[in-house]
Amino acid sequence: MKNVSLLIFVSLFVLACGKNTKDDVLPSNNWEAMQWNSKLDTSLVSGATYLSVYSQIYSTTEHKTHDLTATVSIRNINKSDTIFIKNANYFNTKGDLLRTYFEAPIYVKPMQTIEIVINEKDKSGGTGANFVFDWLAPKKEKAPYFEGVMITTYGQQGLSFTTKGVIINE
Repeated sequence: MKNVSLLIFVSLFVLACGKNTKDDVLPSNNWEAMQWNSKLDTSLVSGATYLSVYSQIYSTTEHKTHDLTATVSIRNINKSDTIFIKNANYFNTKGDLLRTYFEAPIYVKPMQTIEIVINEKDKSGGTGANFVFDWLAPKKEKAPYFEGVMITTYGQQGLSFTTKGVIINE
């Protein structure tokens, strides 16, 4: 009986440690549902924001890294106007474009937050991954707010930190 229980436990463990699937690196948002299908107002101000995120971080030496889950928050901090995100481009440490998260502008309602999650298993960004967001906002309103939250846990210890977006073009 002990052998059967051990065999079941080992089988479940092996199945749980399987290879990454395509779902491990795809975004969880339904970008098509957030797509803006009307003409955009020509009076909107355009801008771009840079956000550093980390798929991995060094530990002890440059030869040892910890993999991280990154949550990217895209926030409309305006109480009454919608903003638009034209694209979200994800780059790796070397500056290579890894993914563009949507092809057409999406809208973010007042006080709404949308998120992009980079799964811990997705190491493609490396230690210097980053996003560049191109956006549109009404002239008298605030630019969107971008924030990254990185986290991992090992045993009983955890590591977490945040990054904030920097406007690079307004």
